[in-house]
Amino acid sequence: MDIYNVDGFEWDDGNIDKNWIKHQVSNFECEEVFLNIPLLLTDDKKYSLYEKRYYVLGHTNENRWLFIAFMIRTNKIRVISARDMNQKEERKYAKAYS
Repeated sequence: MDIYNVDGFEWDDGNIDKNWIKHQVSNFECEEVFLNIPLLLTDDKKYSLYEKRYYVLGHTNENRWLFIAFMIRTNKIRVISARDMNQKEERKYAKAYS
């Protein structure tokens, strides 16, 4: 799957404020992560029951390290959840980041 051939992001009433309320992650920060390298992309098989889901480990322009779960719907990235990385994810990302 090539996430760089999508037509942008889908933000609607179902996900517009959810990540800010739960984890103080803005939609802008979510979008930034997809533009920065390294970006570690993985299939999220555990939660891909009805639709194919993925997650990325990446960083914002301010170097905030985030975990983002998402799906591709109508050729747009739809963020399901975004939060700061946990320690295990940080170790994995640091290995790629250095």
